[in-house]
Amino acid sequence: MQIVDLAQSNVRTLNQRLHDLPRDTNERAWRILNPRGAHAVAVGLNLAVEIHVEGHVGYYCAGMNKEATVVIHGQCGWGVGENIMSGLVRVTGNASQAAGASGHGGMVVIEGDAGPRCGISMKGVDIVVGGSIGNFSAFMAQAGNLVVCGDAGDALGDSLYEADLYVQGKVASLGADCVEKKMTPKDAKTVAALLAKAGIKADVARFRHYGSARKLYHFHVDHADAY
Repeated sequence: MQIVDLAQSNVRTLNQRLHDLPRDTNERAWRILNPRGAHAVAVGLNLAVEIHVEGHVGYYCAGMNKEATVVIHGQCGWGVGENIMSGLVRVTGNASQAAGASGHGGMVVIEGDAGPRCGISMKGVDIVVGGSIGNFSAFMAQAGNLVVCGDAGDALGDSLYEADLYVQGKVASLGADCVEKKMTPKDAKTVAALLAKAGIKADVARFRHYGSARKLYHFHVDHADAY
């Protein structure tokens, strides 16, 4: 295992080492010590490595992730896993706003709570939150799945496209063009699979399904007040 102590090194040097790894590297297990709220830790990875960050991190940790597994053993700031393409980003604590923003693929797991705008503009990523999420989560979400084991704040799924949202707890309010939909056996199977993959236990039967009413795809004067 490669061990990097950010009390003795810096984030730029760490990220450069990770970016310089060849495809056939045998240095695939990494442990990052003393992150102390540093920003942009382990960003832009493009290799199947496994990184454990021992402590709290700041903004955009594991942003633009591809193939790698990044586990944050603590809390994290804005934009964790932002623009993830594939792989797994896991936060064992709470996440600030915009977790998994614009994610195209892979999975983001927040074992605790996530702040506002979780999954904003998601484009295919799967996000599983063990706790609750804040306001305007899944705003303009285009594709993918958001599974929330706790509650959701106001304006869930505002201006939603084709992403599917599953919430076990209470939803404060739904955003424009977001409606509750029937929870089908296929939906239940999807939620069960995502929970199992995320390693989070919850009662699938208690989840409710939300999606797009598809009224805002094209401008129509009858819906002008919703834009």
